Amino acid sequence: MDHKRSILIVGGGTAGWLTAAYLAKFLDLARNPALEITVLDSPDIGTIGVGEGAFPTMRTTLQFLGIDESLFIRETAATFKQGIRFVDWLRTPSDSESSHYFHPFEAPFYTEDASLVPYWLLQDERHRRPFAEAVTIQNQVADARRGPKRPEEGAFTGPLNYAYHFDASKLGAMLAKRASELGVQHLNGRVTDIRLRQDGAIDTVTTVEHGGLSADLFIDCSGFRAELIGGALGSPFKSAKRYLFTDRALACKLPYPKADGPLESVTVATAHQAGWTWDIGLAGARGIGTVYSSAHMDDAAAEQVLARYVGARADAVSPRLITFEPGYREQQWIKNCVAVGLSAGFLEPLESTGVVLIEAAVSMIAELFPHNGPIDAPAKRFNTLMTARFDNIITFLKLHYCLSRREEAFWRDNVAPTSIPERLQELLEQWRYRPPNRYDFILDLESFAFFNYQYILYGMDFRTDLSSGRADFPNARAAEKLFQKIQLFGERATAELPTHRALIEQIAASA
Repeated sequence: MDHKRSILIVGGGTAGWLTAAYLAKFLDLARNPALEITVLDSPDIGTIGVGEGAFPTMRTTLQFLGIDESLFIRETAATFKQGIRFVDWLRTPSDSESSHYFHPFEAPFYTEDASLVPYWLLQDERHRRPFAEAVTIQNQVADARRGPKRPEEGAFTGPLNYAYHFDASKLGAMLAKRASELGVQHLNGRVTDIRLRQDGAIDTVTTVEHGGLSADLFIDCSGFRAELIGGALGSPFKSAKRYLFTDRALACKLPYPKADGPLESVTVATAHQAGWTWDIGLAGARGIGTVYSSAHMDDAAAEQVLARYVGARADAVSPRLITFEPGYREQQWIKNCVAVGLSAGFLEPLESTGVVLIEAAVSMIAELFPHNGPIDAPAKRFNTLMTARFDNIITFLKLHYCLSRREEAFWRDNVAPTSIPERLQELLEQWRYRPPNRYDFILDLESFAFFNYQYILYGMDFRTDLSSGRADFPNARAAEKLFQKIQLFGERATAELPTHRALIEQIAASA
């Protein structure tokens, strides 16, 4: 390196401390005298609290950081997450009818020769099992509130794919501790001014407590305020409200009535007339929040939706209002500043994409980091990759809404062709005649695989017509045997795996 390079991360929380710990580990900060990483943690930047779920990539991230899985579970009140159960997204419920489907983390079972998906599509719709139940054992395991592994199985491994639910504030504290162990410096202070150089790059970040702080690279983790990338550098914000209508949430925590009661290992997402309600089972409480569109529901009505969902104990919670606009910064890396987390963009809590986007951004920064030469050398490539990833997540999230047959205005508006991205319209037209496959997507630009799209499509009763090509799939009898094996394996796994509550309690007791 030509000289000592310094990184200043403005803002703590999950985004700031995950960025700091990841870069410190990847760049071997503890043994690199030519690099300095500092986090300026401001008390004005709080934890939003909607990102209390992760995607399975979180396991790889924690393992890379050298964080013990059992310690993580104990210190962040974490539980296992095997997917998402969607309730009443397909049609408006009635007293006699409700609908639900499951989006598991396990990929559909397949052999070296063929996929089971076409054979499921060719079965009689009146009698076939729901898609997720037919092609994976995880549906049965999750429905039975079983854990995805046994206590004696190794960290970050198990027979079933999984992620976590966690307390975001506690995760931030744990990541801060790990970052400090890896050599990251920690400052507390309030930003009062941001000074630019003549070329438009950031010169110093001024604080009351520490005066002016300079760095080679500034990383903006200041949340929705986007103090550096938006406030100082004026990166335009690209709204996604044309496609994603929800822009408000009421969030609360609800203690369990019985400490030893059953514990879900899925996020439960229940649709209502203008959005949906999340229900996350942490070790000591449920995290519950109602997400809604302010154009279709006012705050008072949303409070009633949340109260009805919580039930008799509604008076015991104090919901916190969170407002947001779905979208992202068109330029997330400008000159010597790059945004990570909410400062770069936020779409909505569905599918836990907030943490996934943090992981993607920090991984790219680490891999593209310029050890010498212009600090903004990777900016163009980074912006191209991240904006494409945001756009593709918008497409995936919209898929959950645009197939609904619910009758309320919010859902009717979501089905309107003008609200569906052109790319998604093209794919839906193709998927009428074939299921989604890996060639529909470019891996480095995606957060979700083709089979994630299959779970949403066929959970929402989307019809892919393969009937005219039935002769192209001659192994129906062998496929039927595999479907039966999956059911038997699911029953066996349900019998052998511990309850989710027992698994978490045994991990907690192993300290």
